[in-house]
Amino acid sequence: MEDVLEVYQRPHDPACPVVCVDETSKQLIAETRVPIAAKPGRPARHDYEYERNGTANLFMMFAPLEGWRHLKVTDRHAAVDYAQVLKELSDTHFPKAEKIVLVQDNLSTHKPASLYEAFPAPEARRLVERFEWHYTPKHGSWLNMAESELGALSSQCLDRRIPDKQTLIRASFFSLLPTRWNRSEHAQRSV
Repeated sequence: MEDVLEVYQRPHDPACPVVCVDETSKQLIAETRVPIAAKPGRPARHDYEYERNGTANLFMMFAPLEGWRHLKVTDRHAAVDYAQVLKELSDTHFPKAEKIVLVQDNLSTHKPASLYEAFPAPEARRLVERFEWHYTPKHGSWLNMAESELGALSSQCLDRRIPDKQTLIRASFFSLLPTRWNRSEHAQRSV
């Protein structure tokens, strides 16, 4: 636990951004009947019957000191998907960083070995060396700030029936948009 807390106390360093990664799954459920809209004094009504459309996996990447977060939706949760997320984090989102300080849960797929499973050895080694690996302790996943971001996302838009992956991506995207205040602040920073 002290290791993760120590990482969070580091001063902001754009050359070594702290990025928290976490994931969750979402069951995709479609309505079989049109819901009855809410009326004054009566909540909307949904039929108890539904159609299952599989699941989707959501990877949250959150860099608190950078004021940045990104959500990637995948069809499954496997070591190869996790490796692709790390490659995207390294090569697309933080290509100029000397080292990316990674905070994540201690799951079996959250290991450097996942990169070797997904990529040829030279590419996997390059990616392994781009990261400084830190893990939350067992029963301490609450220390992972990306988990808090997923909790907020879940309560804002994922607490309803979502029929398919495209709807999930759209709903997640709009809930992650910054507020007007944050948008104007971000625009000033990017000038």
